[in-house]
Amino acid sequence: MLEIITYTATLLLLAIGSITDFRKREVPDWLSYAAIGAGIGIRLIFAIALWSWAPLIEGALGFIPIFILALVMFYAGQWGGGDSKVLMGIGILIGAKPTLLVFPMLLTFFINIVMAGSAYGLLYSLVLAALHAKEFTKEFKKHLAGWRILKYICYSLGVLFVIASFFTGELILKLLLIMLSAFSICLFFIWIFIKSLEKAVMIKKVLVEKLTEGDWIVKDVKVDGKYICGPKDLGIEKYQIAKLIRLKRQDKIRWVMVKEGIPFVPGFLLAFIATLVFGNWLQFLFGF
Repeated sequence: MLEIITYTATLLLLAIGSITDFRKREVPDWLSYAAIGAGIGIRLIFAIALWSWAPLIEGALGFIPIFILALVMFYAGQWGGGDSKVLMGIGILIGAKPTLLVFPMLLTFFINIVMAGSAYGLLYSLVLAALHAKEFTKEFKKHLAGWRILKYICYSLGVLFVIASFFTGELILKLLLIMLSAFSICLFFIWIFIKSLEKAVMIKKVLVEKLTEGDWIVKDVKVDGKYICGPKDLGIEKYQIAKLIRLKRQDKIRWVMVKEGIPFVPGFLLAFIATLVFGNWLQFLFGF
């Protein structure tokens, strides 16, 4: 019963979060805090009803590792604050059992995030490139000519891996070296694709009153020599937005350059659905 309730709440959280992430490129704080509060509340009720600490312990074991991971990913610039808080709520809701005998569903969910999230991110990026084909093609050609050193490095690695494959008689090692060669060459084009898409589509001018908490500022914003916000902030904060709005009223600034990221929450939703449908497939696959 606990799993049915918490999994349903998680599914509802990710569905609402996906809609807001698509529409506004943000996940409202109230949704994340509601998920965290619901997780604590549901587990507290079951702890009292069962007269057991187990539901609360499982919630804590689900929250703590995600809290650490979310902080690392946030300060590494990979996730926004909204994404991190959503995952913290999911950690409490799903939880993790304090035993090595049961393969954690939460771990399967995160592995599915890598798999489903990568496929979703690739598809989303390709659609963006197709919708802005003219701008993207222009930037792609420019970056293709500008990153010559990286191209030579990747191509050289590809050739070296192919040459190395001729000096081994092991079929598996030979195939691995050929795969590494292909990956080295593909890596260059993946990098060019990402940089071109970012420049053509994801970097935009945004009026200061249209900014939302967590937006990624591309360049340092200074007014009268004073620093207001910039990339090192890892997302603009409310007080900085308020300061920018006051400065606009003084006709000192109108807009800032912002980098829009791919909405990640829909990827989380796909990963959770995959986890519900296939269960702990790793446990079945490896016999854990």
